[in-house]
Amino acid sequence: MAAECVPEGPDLKEMGEEDVWELINDNRHRISLGVKPCMLIPYLRQARVLTEMDEDEILSCLKLNNSSMRTSHMLDLLRIQGRSGAMALLESLMIHYPTIYTQVTGRKPSTEPSGFSGLIKYSDLTEYLVKALTGMQKELKEARQEASRLGSRCTSLEAQLGQTLERQEESRRLKADHGRMRKNLAAAHHDILKLKDEKCGLYVRYTAVIEERSAANIHCSDLNLQVYQLQFELRKAQTETDFERQRSLKCTTPSQTQRLQDEISALRRQLLVAETITPAREDILGQDLVEARDVHTELAEQLRCYRKENEQLTRERQEMVEHKECLALQVQKLTLDCEMYQQKGTVIQSQLRELQAERDDACLSRDEAQAQIARSLAEKDTLRSAHTERMFSWESQGSSSDSLPSSPSPRPRLRRMHAICPDSDSVRGCSIKSGDITPSSVRSQNVEPPRPESLRTREKTLWYNRDSSETAECDVLLDNDFVFIPSGNEVEQSVMSNMRSCQSNNSDGISRASAPPFLLRSRPRAMRITGRVLTISFQGEALLSQLQVVGGNKTGVFVHQVTECSAANTVGISSGAQILEVKYEQAQQALRMVLEDTTLEEAMWALGQVRGFCHLSLRPNQDAYEKLLLQSGEAMSGDSFYVRVNMTLPGGSQDALSVSCNDILHVTCTLPAGADRSWRASHVHPCQLLDLKTGNLPNYYRAQRLLISAIEDMSIQPMALRKAQDKKKTVRIVSTGRQGRNPLWVCVEDSKDKSTGPGDASAPRGCLTLMPYTLVTPHYPPVCRPVLLLPTIIGRVLDQKLAEWQGFQLCEPELLSSSEHTARLQRSEVLEECEQGGQRCYTLQSVERVMKQGTHCVLPLGLDCVRRLHRAEIFPIIIFIAQSKSRAARKLKSKVQRQGWSEEQQLECSRSEESLLDKLPCLYRIVSPDSWDDKTSLLTTLHSIILVEQKKIVWVEPDLW
Repeated sequence: MAAECVPEGPDLKEMGEEDVWELINDNRHRISLGVKPCMLIPYLRQARVLTEMDEDEILSCLKLNNSSMRTSHMLDLLRIQGRSGAMALLESLMIHYPTIYTQVTGRKPSTEPSGFSGLIKYSDLTEYLVKALTGMQKELKEARQEASRLGSRCTSLEAQLGQTLERQEESRRLKADHGRMRKNLAAAHHDILKLKDEKCGLYVRYTAVIEERSAANIHCSDLNLQVYQLQFELRKAQTETDFERQRSLKCTTPSQTQRLQDEISALRRQLLVAETITPAREDILGQDLVEARDVHTELAEQLRCYRKENEQLTRERQEMVEHKECLALQVQKLTLDCEMYQQKGTVIQSQLRELQAERDDACLSRDEAQAQIARSLAEKDTLRSAHTERMFSWESQGSSSDSLPSSPSPRPRLRRMHAICPDSDSVRGCSIKSGDITPSSVRSQNVEPPRPESLRTREKTLWYNRDSSETAECDVLLDNDFVFIPSGNEVEQSVMSNMRSCQSNNSDGISRASAPPFLLRSRPRAMRITGRVLTISFQGEALLSQLQVVGGNKTGVFVHQVTECSAANTVGISSGAQILEVKYEQAQQALRMVLEDTTLEEAMWALGQVRGFCHLSLRPNQDAYEKLLLQSGEAMSGDSFYVRVNMTLPGGSQDALSVSCNDILHVTCTLPAGADRSWRASHVHPCQLLDLKTGNLPNYYRAQRLLISAIEDMSIQPMALRKAQDKKKTVRIVSTGRQGRNPLWVCVEDSKDKSTGPGDASAPRGCLTLMPYTLVTPHYPPVCRPVLLLPTIIGRVLDQKLAEWQGFQLCEPELLSSSEHTARLQRSEVLEECEQGGQRCYTLQSVERVMKQGTHCVLPLGLDCVRRLHRAEIFPIIIFIAQSKSRAARKLKSKVQRQGWSEEQQLECSRSEESLLDKLPCLYRIVSPDSWDDKTSLLTTLHSIILVEQKKIVWVEPDLW
């Protein structure tokens, strides 16, 4: 039912090359993960879109570690083949992976002959399908044998299962007894613990009583000491009283009696004071007692804490023992997995050996087929020559009666006429002779089988034709008939007549395969007049000494001054003419460069390459030329473009501009006066297109050498210094992709030209892949931009909290049917599918609905959605939260761990996504760990960053791939 609901997608035969490859690139991730190259290569080899060398590179290259990388490399090789590679890939998917074919194209797989593009003959296709069917039947037979073997194995396992069940029942009974005994042991242990607790309580109470008793004994000894002192004083007072009484009896006078009575009363008062305890002393004793009780309470509390810690340590020990047992089980599982993978590796190696044997057989079959074709062509040539001789003999016999016999002219050898490329008949008829044909060419007209050199020739020709397609638009404007100026020379007139006949037969323009007419030395000066465009051919030796040009990519390149008595002055070139194109010949190759949108530096280099006869296309544009001129008569610069700097350049001299990595610069002049190999550039205001500080900057190729030197210095630096420099980014590695040349230069260069730019003729070709500057264009988002938080794991924690703020809303997934899901996948409207599976997806429409409300859409997605959003003119704010070892970062990691993510997964996600940030076509923002302390301050920092980034201009790089 699911297959019937799939809508019929667009017809692949009606789609162009770029549309088909865009459809494949949108599903590149799915194809790389779900397709094995070894399944598709036989069909692709049959369709002749992959060579034996390509197959060896895909299957045997050591740099391709897994199947996904090999599949991705196979797609890159098929991309070189153009539409044929795309159609062959889709047909192989339709045969071997019908589900992926339906997901990619939206069409149901069909094995009807009309469903194929015709890359393979019907007989070869039938033979391939029969082989595939035979292989499937063989696999079915093996599967049935395996099923019978597994059935017998199942019977034996059932018998073993019965024995195992009996043992399991016995073990269950033993486990029940063991559990009962463990319960009894646990109860006894619990009783022992209770008795221990009671014993500890008794010990505590006994200790308290002993302490109270010792305190009471001390207090009693103090009181006894006081009583002894008072008794001693009492005896002393009695002795004195007896002595005084005896004395008073001897001499008793009233005055002495009164004095003695006073002394006795004083002594009695002192005795009363000594016998009673004062309140101050009682307070001191009470405080001592309270302090002793507090100390006792503290000791008891410490004893309980120690007991709790002991119990906790016991539990942790049990947990560690259980964890150890779990790790032991995991080790056993990993050992089994390792053995299984080793077996798989052995099986894959055996399959690889079988594939190599099949490849050798296919190569032998191919050689035999080529030899048979060569023999057939030789027989055909023999028959043709015999037929021609007979026809010639009949004609000579018929004409012998009317005229005298004449010696026949020598006949050229028969050859195969344009067996591979019949489209260029007229050009070959004009420029190729039979003696110039080489038997090793893939377009050879001789009866010779293909050679290994023909593969390199084919690749070279395909590359050359690809370069010619870049200037197809300019050919429409500039390719018209030539009008030659006669000079009275019969030889020149005959050459002109031959060239007219060649051009009348070929209406598609000048072919790169042969020398164009304007490069012939024997012809006179020619002019082509087509309304506003004037094409002039003249002797351009040392062309820069004849012309002085001004302008740039913004205004165009204009002729400023013309040297008198020069060839350019003779043909009538004057000031104010805009140079659109230049054609010339170099090292037996016809070169063509379009200068309509080039910088002044590139135009000067292109004109400096002319070393002979050239073909110059001009357009009168006096108004634009006068705008370049100043009042003093000098011309100002016409260059204007914006670049993103991919390295840090310190300002050395006074006029040098100091820039940092990821800065945006406005280049206003590529050939400033008095500055060799430098550009004139300015910093750009982040919120407006205003130039700030201006200075000189190294040009592209000098900056490229500085970038290579910086990378070499970083590779030999010690690790400590490298970590210190990592905090501030100094280098951004960006390559040119498949272009292999300077992307800031728009003129067409020949593929065999090894020069890389002005002054760099000896630079290695491989260095062109490093880009010190990247061309960018400004964009002004009219509404609130979406927000993408990275790393993805931490972003999932902060997205919900950020969406609770005013002005922010979380992007919600949509529930799509299978047909609607397939249709949106084809239109590249599906940003990402939910992790839960099913048909719930995050789409462009859900993001646009939130943006239309005037709020920031919080995207719970990964980095893969950025290019899809840019394609829909939606530019998200990308914020990366740097990781650190601070206390706040550890708290955030602990919150992430509560959601099921380990710390290793967090670090791996952070490192992988941080390395992908430099590959984004836009700028991003990094939140340093020192700018926030907790989750609330982090959200506040993110809010302020989003408000600042919303006001800035969005700079986007072109897609280099």
